[in-house]
Amino acid sequence: QVKLVDSGGGLVQPGESLRLSCAVSGFTLDYARVGWFRQAPGKEREGVACLGRSFMSQEYLDSVKGRFVISRDKATNMVYLLMTELKPEDTAVYYCAVHRKPVSAVCGLITEEGQFEYWGQGTQVTVSS
Repeated sequence: QVKLVDSGGGLVQPGESLRLSCAVSGFTLDYARVGWFRQAPGKEREGVACLGRSFMSQEYLDSVKGRFVISRDKATNMVYLLMTELKPEDTAVYYCAVHRKPVSAVCGLITEEGQFEYWGQGTQVTVSS
């Protein structure tokens, strides 16, 4: 049974950091494309970061470039999103997304939800002073 469990969210002050985690079970991440999306209240869900089957393929939302880093640990089957210099506008529910074995080794457009098969349940991130 495939399961993605998101965790690591919380309430932080502007400028602080958080690391989100996504525990994947049911298949290995050896050939997977992984990503993170977020949805703020009253807004559509948007792609934040993508890491392709190839480590060299990484895509980020413009507003998080230089502040967020996506990674995966194949040994523990975990996906991470390290978020630094957090801003109030980063407040949202964050979702992990995975495609088990995509044909393409690279990420598509960061906005393209269809490049992922499975989704986590989301974890709330609130940035406020």
